[in-house]
Amino acid sequence: MSDATSLDHLKPASSIFRPHFIQARGARLRAATFPSGTTTDRLCVLLNGQTEFIEKYFEVIDELRARGFCVVTMDWRGQGGSGRLLPDPLKVHIDDFSEYDDDLASLLEQVVAPLTSAAPVALAHSMGGHIILRALRDKPGRFSRVILSAPMIAVSARGTPPWLARIATWVFSASGQRDQWVFGMQARDPLHMGFESQIVTSDRARFQRTQDFITREPQIRVAGPTWGWLEAAYESMREMQRPGYAETISTPTLVFGSGRDRICMTAAARAFAARMPKGEFVLLDDAEHEILMENDSIRTRFWKAFDAFVDRS
Repeated sequence: MSDATSLDHLKPASSIFRPHFIQARGARLRAATFPSGTTTDRLCVLLNGQTEFIEKYFEVIDELRARGFCVVTMDWRGQGGSGRLLPDPLKVHIDDFSEYDDDLASLLEQVVAPLTSAAPVALAHSMGGHIILRALRDKPGRFSRVILSAPMIAVSARGTPPWLARIATWVFSASGQRDQWVFGMQARDPLHMGFESQIVTSDRARFQRTQDFITREPQIRVAGPTWGWLEAAYESMREMQRPGYAETISTPTLVFGSGRDRICMTAAARAFAARMPKGEFVLLDDAEHEILMENDSIRTRFWKAFDAFVDRS
């Protein structure tokens, strides 16, 4: 990290974390605001992915603050410290991705709007990237620039033929099992997951940091999606890949793909970025899915490209 983005003068995000709650349609969301480490008034909306939570991103938040950004973030409904939607708190469930649209709109209206009238920058990972792309298409102009880390454009079926995974999801959802676990997800309780069995990062220390927090605060965790969530995701991804969708997104967008991603399809993210009028794509060929939780070499390349892209404005 360069001298201009040194963290030495910052109180760490963990020491100033003061979460508060906002109300979205049908859900209570945990949100937080972290002041910048400089006198600039730039604002970045940080959006995490499925199963994630604010505390996992403290390091990223401090790196953004050191760059002069005030950071606004939240937990999506059904995960982190936000309200759960099913009696089993480990299930990630949604009926339709429009509910996530409302989460993002609520954050912008209730937290971001009182802070600035300018369009903020956004940094979003995986499912968070998918949701912000929906917003960029439906409500252009809400963000000045967007940076996406391994966005969810298409997902891997992990050895199952894609057509079979799609049919199975529809069948289980249509047969009254929308709130039941997708096969295998119940066994992926992060509280009991070791480094060797995870498929999201090559950085053992950062993985363990997250595990240590989950051990201290086990109520923050979720394990994986229901059939209903997966059906809603497939429907939204199908819509997103239709001709004309990417072409209507005019916001400058930098898309990072992971060369070793086993969660989201990097080729789909590259193709989507190529269709965007102001889309750019950067491949981090040695990265697993969670780029922002990766090793120092990968993260250094990420932040170098991030800085060049943001400074262009």
